[in-house]
Amino acid sequence: MKSHRKELWFHTPTRRAFVNITPQVEQCLKESGVTEGLVLVNAMHITASVFINDDESGLHQDYEEWLEKLAPHEPISKYRHNRTGEDNGDAHLKRQIMGREVVVAVTKGRLDFGPWEQIFYGEFDGRRKKRVLVKIIGE
Repeated sequence: MKSHRKELWFHTPTRRAFVNITPQVEQCLKESGVTEGLVLVNAMHITASVFINDDESGLHQDYEEWLEKLAPHEPISKYRHNRTGEDNGDAHLKRQIMGREVVVAVTKGRLDFGPWEQIFYGEFDGRRKKRVLVKIIGE
């Protein structure tokens, strides 16, 4: 069995962002030489997420509004976590909702997606460098 590990780095200029990382994950898969197996993609930071969904701008705006209703950034004083001197209590909750990781099957050297599926990096406390782990195992 083969194993391949790569880190992808992101630095979004905004506090929140959704980035389609499917092309980078496909490149990692190509580099791995795996044709049958699994790809794990996970955010290596507690205020970022990796998830699968449609690459449609209206949906991304809906996520933004929905997440802000569930865990609004302000007032910052509303979150006990922010008593530590941080201002990202909402980002931790948003990450929890959107998820830490995805696993995708690899079939015949390709990501085995359903219709419209793409992999996204979700950033909820940006403006600094963060990483995503891609781990590929298989034959």
